[in-house]
Amino acid sequence: MNAAQWIEKADKYIMKTYGRYPLVPVRGEGCRLWDADGMEYLDFLAGVAVNNLGHCHPRVVAALQAQAAEMIHCSNYYHIPNQIALAELLCTHSFADKAFFCNSGAEANEAAIKLARKYSREKYGDPERYEIITALASFHGRTMATVSATGQEKVQKFFDPLLHGFSYVPFNDAEALAAAVSPRTCAVMFEPIQGEGGVVVPSVDYFRKVREICDRHGLLLIFDEVQVGMGRTGKLFAYEHFDVTPDIMTLAKALAGGAPIGAMLAKDDIAASFTPGTHGSTFGGNPLVTAAGIASIRALLEDGLLNRAEEMGEYLLGELERLQEKYAIITDVRGIGLMIGMELSVPAGDIVVKGLERGVLLNVAQDKVLRFVPPLVVTKQEVNEMIAVLDGILEEMK
Repeated sequence: MNAAQWIEKADKYIMKTYGRYPLVPVRGEGCRLWDADGMEYLDFLAGVAVNNLGHCHPRVVAALQAQAAEMIHCSNYYHIPNQIALAELLCTHSFADKAFFCNSGAEANEAAIKLARKYSREKYGDPERYEIITALASFHGRTMATVSATGQEKVQKFFDPLLHGFSYVPFNDAEALAAAVSPRTCAVMFEPIQGEGGVVVPSVDYFRKVREICDRHGLLLIFDEVQVGMGRTGKLFAYEHFDVTPDIMTLAKALAGGAPIGAMLAKDDIAASFTPGTHGSTFGGNPLVTAAGIASIRALLEDGLLNRAEEMGEYLLGELERLQEKYAIITDVRGIGLMIGMELSVPAGDIVVKGLERGVLLNVAQDKVLRFVPPLVVTKQEVNEMIAVLDGILEEMK
């Protein structure tokens, strides 16, 4: 079937929860996708920061193929070797002592919310200590709890009543956070860098102040690294940039090289509040996805991809800044590693459409910000190719 036929069938059978572009990808390799009509595309979205290793990375493909021939799924009533090995990798390369596995970033954040509330009530003996402070313009997922935690009205619209127990403060404003803390507050949950919020990078000392506020009031600090973790910023975890250690961290997206997985990591004393029966996930951490997760982390650590993300991020940032000097429509370029935003003075949606027409996949966040999250294996030649297309589009808009 060609692309038009697939799209016609989708219109008939698929719920319209996404504003989909007229693209039907059927094959991927590295930073490239091919559609059902054989057209080739340069991918600077990477499945929304999922395909950090590129499409169909050989390590991940081999791990999935081998594991699928042995065992795809078994119950979490039993000990799963791949799950244990992945937990060990994550804990030994982070602040954490224990891991919980699920299937998505929203589920990981749900787990973090539940753990923070249970731990706080047990530690302080106060059933009213359950509120969590998050940031305006944040994004934490699409479940009812994570929609309630998300500081964006457009995400929450139509779904009230929301889950109570959340309040919101401006991101990168420590004074506002300090003022928002109340006797009911049990935790603070922030993205180290806001992705859906428009690739917003905080000041260097912001999270040190946040950590101090949390310590002063006995609050847990939760980092949502669903989008920014797993090498995206040039370090395995984004919190490493800010000289702070969270109490709980959530991961998903790139953790298993494209296979669906989520994880919540925590320190021992906090993780102890999750006792048998308090939380679970049927498919969480099954043998198949954890095999992919092991392969993905080993590729990041052993193949020089963290350094590559830093180097290529600096190169891409420089090329975008060069465009900023050329076009007044560009008001800001910002980011860390290969998570970069380019803010415009006008809506950026038309640029995404024009890019698609010219074989480059781009993405817009917060209406006026182009978000660049290519695979970490991207080359200078591929960056140059994207820049040339973007340059041509911006020239036409002058």
